Amino acid sequence: MLAEIKLGLCNPPQPIYLYVKNGEFNGESYLWYQYDINNNKTIPVQQTGLTGYIFELKLTTKEFRERDNNKLDIVVRADEIYVVRTGIETNFAKTFLLAASLVQDFSKPLIIAAIAGKENVVFCNLYDAATKTKIQYKWNKDADWLGIIDSVQTKLQTSQNSHVVSGEPILL
Repeated sequence: MLAEIKLGLCNPPQPIYLYVKNGEFNGESYLWYQYDINNNKTIPVQQTGLTGYIFELKLTTKEFRERDNNKLDIVVRADEIYVVRTGIETNFAKTFLLAASLVQDFSKPLIIAAIAGKENVVFCNLYDAATKTKIQYKWNKDADWLGIIDSVQTKLQTSQNSHVVSGEPILL
C-alpha cells in the first residue's frame, strides 16, 4: 500500500544531518546536534536514538580548520532521510562499524544510539528495533575499518536489491 502524498507547499526532501558530539547547551547535555549553516548555530538534539533502516555508508572529506577531515556518513531511512555524520577515527564510528559488521539483514529497522563516555567521547550502540536487543560486538582497536565499511556496504546493497522496506521499493 502506498503512503498518501500530501499536496501543497512543502520543504524539498533534503536529508537531515545529525552530527555526533558530547556537548552542553543552556545547561542541557546532548550527544548529537544539527547545524544551521545560515546562522552559524548548533541545534542540540535531545533524543539519543534514531530508529530506521540503514541505507548506505559513505566516506566524505570535509575541510575544517584548513585541513581535510574524513567523515563517515550513515544514511538512515526513517520518517525522513537522516545522515549521521561523524569522524572516521572517532569512537562513535568505530563502535558503530563493529556492531554493523555483525548485522546480517539490513532490511529490518535498527536503532542507532549515541552513548556518552568520559569527557567528550561518544560511543554507538546498535539495537534490533523489533526486539530492542543490543548487537554485541568485541572491541578491536586494530580492525580493518575500510574492510568493514566495504563489507557492510555490500550487505546493504544485497539487502536493498532483495527486500521491500516499509512497503516502498528502494530506488537505486
